Amino acid sequence: MSDPVTRTILLLDIERYSDRDDVEQAYLRRMLYDITDRTLERAGIDETLRLRADRGDSVMELIDANAPVTALLRALLSEVPAQLRAVNRMASRSAQIRLRAVLATGYVAVDEHDGWVGSDLNHACRLLDADILRTALRERADDFALCVSDPLYGGVVRHDHPGIPADGFHEVTVDSKNGPLTAWLHGPVPAAATGQDHRERGEAPGGSGDRPAPRVPEQGGPHENGPAPDGNRGAPAPGSAVHVHGGTFNGGVFGGTQHGGISGGNFHGNVTLGRAERGEGA
Repeated sequence: MSDPVTRTILLLDIERYSDRDDVEQAYLRRMLYDITDRTLERAGIDETLRLRADRGDSVMELIDANAPVTALLRALLSEVPAQLRAVNRMASRSAQIRLRAVLATGYVAVDEHDGWVGSDLNHACRLLDADILRTALRERADDFALCVSDPLYGGVVRHDHPGIPADGFHEVTVDSKNGPLTAWLHGPVPAAATGQDHRERGEAPGGSGDRPAPRVPEQGGPHENGPAPDGNRGAPAPGSAVHVHGGTFNGGVFGGTQHGGISGGNFHGNVTLGRAERGEGA
């Protein structure tokens, strides 16, 4: 095995590749290779500065450490989305290509079988397969989602180089068999990862399973306490209307003059509605 050397690691993966038939997969692989080559050429990285490994639905590039990472990042943020739009504009629905990408840096060695070895490489592969990156692409209207490793963010992205806005990247945590990994996702973080509440408007917390919790009544809806109906000759009646349907009421006071509709249920103790007092009843 060779001695480990520093490399920039680029991974690109096709979304929903296994859902396509053989003809479509062959087309998508051609598009993946074409987009990858064009992007690296735009970044000034020729074939002498990189090694490629084919992974079927994805491609892995090991790039010489002397190649400019800033130029590669700019190309990923601009060139890849532009190429995807151009390709998908002319492609049928079954031939649409959407990509997940990871850019990382670390030490990689080559073994006697020309295989690539290194924990930094393993971490990059786990970022590529992470649920948060898959979800980010699935939730977006565009066709590209990029994640960079924490060392690459600290060494390059956070310095806010031209064309690489640091505030466009957001810290995320990826679970892996070797423990949590910190990474930086470009663009919006999926709502599920931020702990945001996905309940629809008016839906109360506390539902279980697939059955949502009961909705909170809308303003002015049925069974809601509100202004009392008009009094005689259209004059507003004082106080508010109280409607009680079923249930058990054990004492209590409603201040002011009230107009109540009470049906069913059991009532114990003194129930005062406005200025009138009613004894125990059912």
